[in-house]
Amino acid sequence: MLTVDFYLVDAFTQHTFGGNAAAVCPLAAWLPDERLLQMARQHNQSETAFFVPSEQGYALRWFTTQGEINLCGHATLAAAHVIFTAIGHAGDTIRFSTRFVGELTVTRSDAGLTLDFPAWQAEPVTPPSLLLHCLGIEKAVEVRAARDYLVVLENQQQVEALTPDIHAMKPLGKMVCVTAPGDDYDFVSRFFCPGEAVAEDPVTGSAHSMLIPYWHDRLGKTAMRARQVSARGGDLHCQWQGDRVLISGQAITYSEGKIFLR
Repeated sequence: MLTVDFYLVDAFTQHTFGGNAAAVCPLAAWLPDERLLQMARQHNQSETAFFVPSEQGYALRWFTTQGEINLCGHATLAAAHVIFTAIGHAGDTIRFSTRFVGELTVTRSDAGLTLDFPAWQAEPVTPPSLLLHCLGIEKAVEVRAARDYLVVLENQQQVEALTPDIHAMKPLGKMVCVTAPGDDYDFVSRFFCPGEAVAEDPVTGSAHSMLIPYWHDRLGKTAMRARQVSARGGDLHCQWQGDRVLISGQAITYSEGKIFLR
């Protein structure tokens, strides 16, 4: 029998039941991909982060209930939180090696944890009719696409009022991020995940790899405050650095325990 430590962490928040929950599992060595997916499905969170020690720091992977993904912000923040607080990492910087986006770093300061992520440029596209129909809107300010669709609306109230048919978006083949200027923030967003166990992701760090460059171009700012206006909600401090973005937030441990793999 193999025993694995387990943590459930609320990321991008200072309050229990806020932000976005991620499962985190430190491993001594990689398990088969099928077993990692089984574990992620059993946890039934939007993402589970798995990491193993490496020469440079830690190798990191992320799984949803559907499979492995190329980047996850809140689960990276959660993994770093576990490494700092439970494992007792010395120093204020953690280096993660990843399969799809190269090296990522997380730095600890009095202000919280800061992710150093790649910047993604979203290109303008003609919006698929299914996309607008499922969102329940007739038009958008503009629609762009990168890894995900980026749908821009006029104001925060429009973003908050959306009641989309999320799982009907699955034929689009992408997840959907909706954004607008914020009332008390530089911008706000929501993020929809058709086909996943968690249909609306409460706080999506990786989407800000696309959001920060977009709003930098719109607002002419390099430092911005953002909020994901989901039911749980979360705050992110964002900085544009050309081909990289910095995303800062807090994290708090909700639970910890043991997994027994027989």
